[in-house]
Amino acid sequence: MTTASPVLTVNGIEVIYNHVILVLKGVSLALNKGGIVALLGGNGAGKTTTLRAVSNLLKGERGEVTKGSIEYKGERIEALSPADLVRRGVVQVMEGRHCFAHLTIEENLLSGAYTRAASKGDLQTSLDKVYNYFPRLKTRRNSQAAYTSGGEQQMCAIGRALMANPETILLDEPSMGLAPQIVEEVFHIVQDLNSREGVSFLLAEQNTNVALRFAQYGYILENGRIVMDGTAEDLRNNEDVKEFYLGVSSGAERSSFREVKSYRRRKRWLA
Repeated sequence: MTTASPVLTVNGIEVIYNHVILVLKGVSLALNKGGIVALLGGNGAGKTTTLRAVSNLLKGERGEVTKGSIEYKGERIEALSPADLVRRGVVQVMEGRHCFAHLTIEENLLSGAYTRAASKGDLQTSLDKVYNYFPRLKTRRNSQAAYTSGGEQQMCAIGRALMANPETILLDEPSMGLAPQIVEEVFHIVQDLNSREGVSFLLAEQNTNVALRFAQYGYILENGRIVMDGTAEDLRNNEDVKEFYLGVSSGAERSSFREVKSYRRRKRWLA
C-alpha cells in the first residue's frame, strides 16, 4: 500500500447471520483514497459479506456485525443507513448487476441520482460523463435493461453508481458471467475512473488473475478470514498464490484435491 491514510478501515469485524452462523472472523483491511483494492477468494469465502458489512446491507440478509469496527474518513459508520452512506460517497454495485429490468438504460442511470438534489443540468452533465465512459450505454439508452446483454447491464450498474457522484465504489464480482473481452473492457473502465476521477474501489472478485492486474493491493479471504495480503505485484509473484489462486503449477502436474487439502493444513498463514 502507499503511505496515504486510509479512507476506509475495517478493524477485526465478525459477522453473524441468523444469530448463529459465523461468517466473518476478525476481518481487517484498509482502502486508501484513490486506491484500488481487491478482495480475493473462492465462492463462499466471505467477500460479498465483507462488502455488505461496509455498505450496511447485511440486515436485508439477516446478518449483523457483532464485533470490530468500520470507519470511513475516520467516522464509525456501522449505524448509518445505506442511503446515508451513499450521501457520504460510498456506493455498492451488487453482484449480478440488479438493474431494473422494466426500465430503460437511461432510467436506470437516473435512478442512481435519487439521493442528490441536482438540477436537470447537473443530471445531464452526469449522464454525459457516464456515456463518455460507456459509449455502448448511450447507444442502448432507450432499450429496456431486460433486453440488453450481461456486459451492458454490468456497465449500467456501474454507471448508475457513478450518477451518485461517489468517492468510493464497492464492486462485487464485476466479471461474473461475462465474456473475457467484456471483463477486460469493464476493468479498463474501472482503471480509468480511478485515475481520471479519483474514485476509490474495493472490489470483490474470484478472477484473481484479472483483479491483480488492475488493483494495487489485495487481500485473500478463506473461510471468513484474511489469510494473506500484500501489493498486487507481491501476490502475483507468490508461489502459493500462483498455484492455488492463479492456476499456475510449479510442477509437471496440477495438484490433486488431496494435495490441496494437505497444502491448506500446512499453510503458514493459517498456522
